[in-house]
Amino acid sequence: MNVLIKSAIIVDPKSDFQNETCDILIENGIISQISKQIPNSSKVREIKLDNLHVSQGWFDSSVSFGEPGFEERETLLNGLETAAYSGFTDVAVNSNTNPVIDNYTNIAFLKAKSHDHSVQLHPIGALTKNADGEDLAELYDMKNAGAVAYYDYQKPVKNPNLMKLALQYASNFDGLVYSFPQESKISGLGVVNENVISTSLGLKGNPTLAEELQIARDLFLLEYTGGKLHIPTISSAKSVELIRAAKAKKLDVSCSVAIHNLILTDEVLTTFDTRFKVLPPLRTQSDCDALIKGLKDGTIDMVTSDHNPIDIEHKKIEFDYAMYGSIGLETAFGALNTIFTTKQTIDLLTKGKDRLGVQSTPIAVGEKAKLTLFNPDEKYTFTKEMIRSTSKNAIFENYQLKGKVYGIFSNNQLVLN
Repeated sequence: MNVLIKSAIIVDPKSDFQNETCDILIENGIISQISKQIPNSSKVREIKLDNLHVSQGWFDSSVSFGEPGFEERETLLNGLETAAYSGFTDVAVNSNTNPVIDNYTNIAFLKAKSHDHSVQLHPIGALTKNADGEDLAELYDMKNAGAVAYYDYQKPVKNPNLMKLALQYASNFDGLVYSFPQESKISGLGVVNENVISTSLGLKGNPTLAEELQIARDLFLLEYTGGKLHIPTISSAKSVELIRAAKAKKLDVSCSVAIHNLILTDEVLTTFDTRFKVLPPLRTQSDCDALIKGLKDGTIDMVTSDHNPIDIEHKKIEFDYAMYGSIGLETAFGALNTIFTTKQTIDLLTKGKDRLGVQSTPIAVGEKAKLTLFNPDEKYTFTKEMIRSTSKNAIFENYQLKGKVYGIFSNNQLVLN
């Protein structure tokens, strides 16, 4: 496909044209020319958009779709299209389907079904068989099928010896092990952050201690075994401190934070709106501040939308019984861009690729065109009518966001809103 992008401000520190306004000519999916002005001599399709900015394609390290098994929540096709319209060219997809993605065949199914899409799907295989926490899944076979990491989505590994074995075994083939940071006996039946808010609302609390104990355990195991550990979606100030200390000791650990845990606090729970029931739970403002600081100093390696569509039957019910989760792909950019500069926001949305073995593609002549197109300045209120995801459980519904995504060019395909 041939496309001429006109007058785009390039936001890519790895590009020679960083912060410059340029035309970008793409021929057969490859960037063939970047210049201040490129004549359209071949009469290819031109893209002219208001306040157009272009960056490397965005990446999300934790996305859940429903297929196979929970197609009423989100099919693969609709999920990938939602990702494309939200500016993402690459997504790492969790294993929480039915059946659980825990073997070579399941990984191959995801890869084959998404093969020709503009958005590249990177499967995360389950760490244990059927994600039940008893026995390790077929980790090496899944790697050969294309798995980029191993994770029982939002299920803590209760058995420390199993985590020890996972780190040791996966280190033989450079496998990345995710460990959800929650000590189940401490978290108990808690559904929100344990705090004065939970007490006043009469909701059972899930303390930050549950997260921090599990992180401390896993860091000790990592130090003992070696290997590569990723701790997804941390939410407390103490968690940031623990990981900062581990990195100072040169342990091979990375971590992420969900975007809603950077912005929202448990104070929004007073309406008992189940859109705000997420895991880990929303914490306090001091936790948000520590997480933002952790991103700025590099302690936290990446952000994630933690996109998790839940059907209405499991979300619009009594708070205690509602499932955890929010969709987040569509609001990721607009929400981040309200608390960070545009440069910082794009940096956060393009980080994490190397950790999961996803190739980065700088905006340079001769490189594959894998681009996100956006306007960073437009402000708007995100409404239910804007949701493309099949499920409508958007935590940022009715919030004012900043930044409009125009679309992507990826896999020799152009997707525009």
